[in-house]
Amino acid sequence: MKMKAEKTTSIARRLTWMNVLVSAIALVVCSAAFIAYDLNVYFDAIVRNLSVQAQMVGFNSVSALTFNDPQAAEKTLSALSTSANIISAGLLTPDGKLFARYAKPGTPVNIPPLPQGFDDQHWFKRDELSLIHPVIFQDKLTGYVYIRSDLHRLYARLQQYVLIIVLALLTAFVVAMLASSIFRRAIAQPVMRLAETARIVSREKNYSVRASPTREHDELATLIAAFNEMLEQIQTRDQALREAQGELEHRVQDRTHQLVAANKELEAFSYSVSHDLRAPLEVINGFSYVLEMDHANKLDAGGRECLKQVRVASQRMGELIEDLLNLSRVATTTMHQERINLSAVASNIADDLHRREPERDVAFVIAPDAIVRGDPRFLQIVLENLLRNSWKYTSRHAKARIEFGVEERRGLHVYFVRDDGAGFDPARAGRLFQPFQRLHSEAEFSGNGVGLATVQRIIQKHGGQIWATGSPERGATFYFTVGENHAAVVSSKSEQEARVSNRQ
Repeated sequence: MKMKAEKTTSIARRLTWMNVLVSAIALVVCSAAFIAYDLNVYFDAIVRNLSVQAQMVGFNSVSALTFNDPQAAEKTLSALSTSANIISAGLLTPDGKLFARYAKPGTPVNIPPLPQGFDDQHWFKRDELSLIHPVIFQDKLTGYVYIRSDLHRLYARLQQYVLIIVLALLTAFVVAMLASSIFRRAIAQPVMRLAETARIVSREKNYSVRASPTREHDELATLIAAFNEMLEQIQTRDQALREAQGELEHRVQDRTHQLVAANKELEAFSYSVSHDLRAPLEVINGFSYVLEMDHANKLDAGGRECLKQVRVASQRMGELIEDLLNLSRVATTTMHQERINLSAVASNIADDLHRREPERDVAFVIAPDAIVRGDPRFLQIVLENLLRNSWKYTSRHAKARIEFGVEERRGLHVYFVRDDGAGFDPARAGRLFQPFQRLHSEAEFSGNGVGLATVQRIIQKHGGQIWATGSPERGATFYFTVGENHAAVVSSKSEQEARVSNRQ
């Protein structure tokens, strides 16, 4: 606030000092010119006075010079003692010899150089003025009169002038201060009010305030009017922008509600369709099983093959319906979080896979004590999908290695499932987590493309993220976090690309 107050008074102070400075400069210049003129006139008067005195002395000393009477000449010179400023004088013969002299006590009489013509000559020396006057009688040079005068009166006059100027400057300073207060009201205060209004607008974003107009019709009034007009335009645009923003937010909310409702209806429809399809599918599967077990001997080879394809198709349909139901349950089921040992879950899944296909040479490496907090049903689905995918995509290798582990990145836990199977093309990683999108053909590996989409929804529901890296025939690694900031743990370029693709 102190800084703001100083800024507020800066213009007023500048105007005050400007008035004082201009007045002082004008006064000093005028005084200097006046003093110079007056001293010049006064100096001419001193020279003229000395010249007159020298003429009088010379006139009265003609007879003394003519008849060689130094005593009479000194008597004439002694009349100069009435002039307080004359400190010495002398009469010189035409050849420059001292004929008579007058001097105050302690004052020497120095003989000056003689002039070349018949005119008076004078010169300054420190604080003295000297003048020499030729004495002419009957058109003949009779001698010279020499007078020295001090300049104390001149310097005293100069000191008086300096004192007068100082007093005048002090008086002018007081008058300028009083005058500047009047100018400040007329000029500085409107500018200060305009600056204060600008600060209020900048600080409070309040465009409804206006600067107070002045009574004058000058440039300042034009500036204030332009500033107020600018505020009015900003206020109008700000109001329009607020209204547009409010309308846009209202539209976004409507669209969001519509999308949420449509999404819920779609999920409910998907769940209903999937659930309703299970009953007739189980009937088809059951009767085809009975037909295969009890009546297969009554069918020829073509009939048995057709029956086999019916059973395979019904089983695939059952898996697809189960995956769709899982995908729907992710959105509709409330989570119940608790402490889960993912290592134990992964071990159980690995044992189940080995029991189903004991002939395969697959080594599972499972890190111990991978503890998280989450919904056990959903995280079971996550690991089942990831580990079964690894089991599936390593099925064409004689030996395989599947690893479940956890690593720490910048203080956060990142879980992963890694295999050395078929892998995938990184350029197509963006389709990994999209429903019904597959990176391998049905002839290569069976599947429906719903499992990874379900895994992604579950991880996101736990506040985590999932991404993957891989390359053809060099395996794949799926990373995921549970309730931790994924952006802080993704480091490699390939992982970043996979993560970006994951969000598409």
